Amino acid sequence: MRRSFRDFKRYMDESNLSPTQVNALMYLYYHDMGAVSDLGGHMGISNAAASQMVDRLVQGGLFERTECPGDRRIKEIRLTEQGHKLIERGIETRRLWLADLTTALTQEQQAMIASALKILTEAALKLEGERKY
Repeated sequence: MRRSFRDFKRYMDESNLSPTQVNALMYLYYHDMGAVSDLGGHMGISNAAASQMVDRLVQGGLFERTECPGDRRIKEIRLTEQGHKLIERGIETRRLWLADLTTALTQEQQAMIASALKILTEAALKLEGERKY
């Protein structure tokens, strides 16, 4: 995981993005779109700080901002094609270490790990459903 994160961080550093901006990009990558307040709430920052960050990412061509059809006072934000590609390349960078690791394991070891990951994923999903934020 350390190698995976290091490679991902190096890729994002080369893109001149701060960790906060990467977090915002990842949020929209997995949520398709949202309001500035959604993004600020997710990141634990004020709406003003989220709005400033969104402005920078819009200027950088990574976000686009549109009016909400139901309420023109609300601005929806989503990734541009350039933003999607940037995050997908970053995710692929993180996945490469797994391919290298997998080749070092026997088929039996891979099966054991897959089984354990399935159990861990199911337990994590159960915990996630039980949490009330």
